[in-house]
Amino acid sequence: MNVDKSTKRIAKRIKKGFQGYPQITLTYFGESANCATTVVVGFIQAEGVAVQEQIFTSKSDARTDEAIQTTLLKVIELAGAKTVIETEGTAIL
Repeated sequence: MNVDKSTKRIAKRIKKGFQGYPQITLTYFGESANCATTVVVGFIQAEGVAVQEQIFTSKSDARTDEAIQTTLLKVIELAGAKTVIETEGTAIL
């Protein structure tokens, strides 16, 4: 799947806001605000349950990496996530 298509589908899920659980949280980290080399995916099955995390890294910007964006979309779909939240901006490592 191409990166634009994956990014648009993820953005559409994010725009819906809180729809209930299960919930996926996407947080981007990098050396600068312009290049996020790491994505942390948090999965919450239900309210009050511990967060399960998975980390994806890229040598370039993960937000434009086709493999990572496609994988994120697959994780969201396979988890049956009703809510997808993206942390604003890129956190500096």
